[in-house]
Amino acid sequence: MCGIAGIVRATGPPPAAEVDLLLTRLLHRGPDAQGVHGRPQAAIGQTRLAIIDLVTGDPPIASEDGAVGAALNGEIYNYRALRAELRQDGHRLSTAGDTEVIAHLAEDLAPVEVARKLDGMFAFATWDDRRNRLILGRDRLGKKPLYYWSGPGCFVFGSELKAVLAHPGVPRRLAPEAIPAYLAFGYVPTPRTFFEGVNSLPPGHVLSVSPGQDPVIERYWAPPVAGLGGVAVLDVSYEEAAAEVRRLLTIAIERRLMSDVPVGAFLSGGIDSSAIVAILSTLTDGSIPTFTIGFEDEDGFDERPFARQVAEQVGADHLEFVVRPDAAELVERLLWHHDQPFGDSSALPTLLLAELTRKHVTVALSGDGGDEIFAGYERFSAALARRYVDRAPGPVRRAITEAADLLPAGALRGRAPSVQRLLARPDVGTLGAYVDWVGFVPDEWRRRLVPASADGWWADYQAVWRSSAGAAPLDRLLDLNLRTYLVDDLLPKVDRMSMAHALEVRSPFLDVDLLEFAARLPASMKLRGLSRKRVLKAAVADLLPREILNRRKHGFGLPLDRWFADDLAPWVASLLCSEDSRVHTHLNRAAVRDYVADHQRSRAHGHGIWALLTLELFLRREGW
Repeated sequence: MCGIAGIVRATGPPPAAEVDLLLTRLLHRGPDAQGVHGRPQAAIGQTRLAIIDLVTGDPPIASEDGAVGAALNGEIYNYRALRAELRQDGHRLSTAGDTEVIAHLAEDLAPVEVARKLDGMFAFATWDDRRNRLILGRDRLGKKPLYYWSGPGCFVFGSELKAVLAHPGVPRRLAPEAIPAYLAFGYVPTPRTFFEGVNSLPPGHVLSVSPGQDPVIERYWAPPVAGLGGVAVLDVSYEEAAAEVRRLLTIAIERRLMSDVPVGAFLSGGIDSSAIVAILSTLTDGSIPTFTIGFEDEDGFDERPFARQVAEQVGADHLEFVVRPDAAELVERLLWHHDQPFGDSSALPTLLLAELTRKHVTVALSGDGGDEIFAGYERFSAALARRYVDRAPGPVRRAITEAADLLPAGALRGRAPSVQRLLARPDVGTLGAYVDWVGFVPDEWRRRLVPASADGWWADYQAVWRSSAGAAPLDRLLDLNLRTYLVDDLLPKVDRMSMAHALEVRSPFLDVDLLEFAARLPASMKLRGLSRKRVLKAAVADLLPREILNRRKHGFGLPLDRWFADDLAPWVASLLCSEDSRVHTHLNRAAVRDYVADHQRSRAHGHGIWALLTLELFLRREGW
């Protein structure tokens, strides 16, 4: 893992010194080395977290004649095979790492072909003297971030927004559609950000730009959707599918063991991380370092007993961290690392877990992605169930809705508010039902907080949904979730929170070969009724205790509903309801106060209050 940044401009002095300044904002991502490949009109740089090639891998890295320089954030898992191919083609390599292969590939190949050659998690940059061109590339799923700004005669990019915004020429203006989108999802969907004109390069895309020219963006990969674009549903038995999932997951884990520094694993006691640790135990000699976090809070979720059960079965070298998080203090740290409001409160325990894990290892495997490719989230069952509710006779629908409205906020393992939102709006379709389930601020409150006309973000979301028209409903939901929630919530959370402590996190479930196989499986092998991740459970049934296989999914949650109604209620009021609250400049003042007051009564808006608190602190920081 590393941080990369760079500048291309048509006129002016060489920008190498300015890139050095941008890199100072990324030192937390790569504390081991820093270097810049500078030219008269361009410079690309990198801060390095040394994982592979500890001796010769420090930046800057260039081709044998120095004509092509390269910077890399991430890991290229097939770099050894690529190095062999390059040598056969006559290239001379002077390092033992993966960054150099990108420089040599860029000598010979078009931008999209360079990216297609790479198997890994990456954001890369190359500058080519002969073509007078910068190339940026981002991995297929967006595991590694990459932001850019293009202005008159100048182009700036960086691994994090803070690096791009460090350039004095980049304006800091609030994007008009940012706040409505954020209240809906807890993030601003790719490619947009909170900063007008500063964009995120979409996953599976490359960008090319020359001095004084507009950037050109091309797509080199798209997630497959069964039944579309020639992607056929596989004709396999359940047993054959489970065996292949096991094989591909094992290969994915083996690929991610490539390291010259210690490797461990997060272990939650859920099926995804447990499956990885169980398979990992069959691949390595000795005990595996595993890490779990628990909370000193009577109603906080504590998964330590489940993780401990798995660790004992596989003989892991298991460590448990017990903390009592200070949300009021940590939310400022979260904002600094995300650079913009981020509504997912599970970033807080993720930050703490990464901080404690980094004291023992430099690389950790994680179970992220299992829910995305094998339909593990309740949101999928809920959105599909809504289809059946809509088809029921009117009296039956009303009875179901009235019964749900009587549930206290804590019922259904805290899912009662989501169920109520799901049933509140009739005839919204599968997409609307999905959004109602995952949304942060309910639709009726969001429309009170911001003007109803500020819904341009909805058109972008609908476009993603329409692109999978014709596929099975579950496959469409999986595609939507992969291209929105995974890209803009899960992956940024893990990247920022781990890189805050220079910890590299690798996700075997997001291996492209495994994902492409899972995408072609019949929907019923992933979800049937309330039974989720069916084929994955079958694939690892011989490795895990029955209690782990049959556990209901529980998110990495915090007791926000209680915190914001009790312990932290004065802090919430001081930030959101005072006369100098910045959210009042952009939201309806009375609606904000009513929303906070309603939470004191219902304890149903904890996640929405968290989103507003983060927004308030961001607006104060920016002076907006």
